[in-house]
Amino acid sequence: MTKKDKEIKQLLDNEVENRNKNDEINYDKPDPLLIARRYDDEFIILLCALFAYGNAKLIVKFLDSLDFSLLEKSDEIIDKELDKFYYRFQNAQDIKMIFKTFKRMKNEDSLNNIFVNAYKKENSILEGIDALIQKIHNISNYNSQGFTFLISSPFKRDKAGLIKENGNAPYKRWNMYLRWMVRDDNLDLGLWKNIDKKDLILPLDTHTFKVSQKLGLLDRKNYDLKSALMITNKLKEFDKFDPIKYDFSLYRIGQEKIM
Repeated sequence: MTKKDKEIKQLLDNEVENRNKNDEINYDKPDPLLIARRYDDEFIILLCALFAYGNAKLIVKFLDSLDFSLLEKSDEIIDKELDKFYYRFQNAQDIKMIFKTFKRMKNEDSLNNIFVNAYKKENSILEGIDALIQKIHNISNYNSQGFTFLISSPFKRDKAGLIKENGNAPYKRWNMYLRWMVRDDNLDLGLWKNIDKKDLILPLDTHTFKVSQKLGLLDRKNYDLKSALMITNKLKEFDKFDPIKYDFSLYRIGQEKIM
């Protein structure tokens, strides 16, 4: 490890140690995990992750306004209760549809099962994410711009059927969901077993992308899946068993403009 790498590792290790505590997330320092950690339901937590785009305060405000018990109610009640709801790119119909879809899925199988069945073939986080996205689209049988943005499209693949590193987005919200569900510390929930945290991929957003470039973790200009994988591999040099423990610190360094 170079002298510069040792310095970056020391900085990030200090940040991880200082931030790995319950009160690091609150209404003054908002994060969608603030709402997600109130529940041990994988579907509710996924809703918190999927709506986690935009301003952190507004995300938390919106998630706070949702009645997640609707996942147990009839379609008619879901339609009535969510009729005036919208969030950025999602209109009321999109939000009703994700609730109805998750309600149906809850009665069929667990998200963990769907994910692990695809993941375990090659320990591929990306294949697991893709299986969940495809399942949600199949069950919903619904198409709109807002809904597709919320769920994401299935990954683009090459002629051999392999997921492309170039030309795919980083799928930040999905990788964040997996960080929450697989890692287990004072921040993350650790509700899913059978997935190795060393396989996780950095939930790359614009904050962590810029910070990673400034720190020297990435010398690439494209904000895409390949960059997320490259930074993840770099972080494995600092901790090969738990590289994504650095994610929250990288995000906060950017959010709080520490650099």
